[in-house]
Amino acid sequence: MNRKQFFKTAGFSGLAFMTPGLVRSASSTAPDPLDKKLVEEFLRVAHNDMDKVKSLLEEHPTLLNAAFDWNGGDFETGLGAASHVGYKELAQYFLEKGAQANIFTACLFGKIKIVKTMLKAFPNVLYAKGPHGYTLLHHAIEGGEDALKVKKYLESLGAKETLIKLY
Repeated sequence: MNRKQFFKTAGFSGLAFMTPGLVRSASSTAPDPLDKKLVEEFLRVAHNDMDKVKSLLEEHPTLLNAAFDWNGGDFETGLGAASHVGYKELAQYFLEKGAQANIFTACLFGKIKIVKTMLKAFPNVLYAKGPHGYTLLHHAIEGGEDALKVKKYLESLGAKETLIKLY
């Protein structure tokens, strides 16, 4: 490589370094963002339609952990939707697929050790609001008999079943 070729190459490399967006977009293999309407449809059916959820996940596997903002920071995932309505069969399906579990889902399934550990480490999570403002206690109530210990534990800490609409 002669001196002229070196400076040409170095100049192009410098230009590429100064415009990383151009280089990234040309060489990136990252998938395109999910369509907002598709995510919204997925979240709507994640409240009550396991067959449609399975169909959509088969076609778009990245919907599994997709979140939708219903407005004002009211974010919800499919697992969150199934959890707050007490659709345990669908919530379990999401978990088996690798959905990101959280303390709300632990309350639904009556996972008292997880709930106690989380609340010991982070006591103010007792007052956390999940999708649509639903509380930990709400999720435990939706869990029914399986979550009775969690319900009683949360109540012993002062939890109240209050719904604060986030939208």
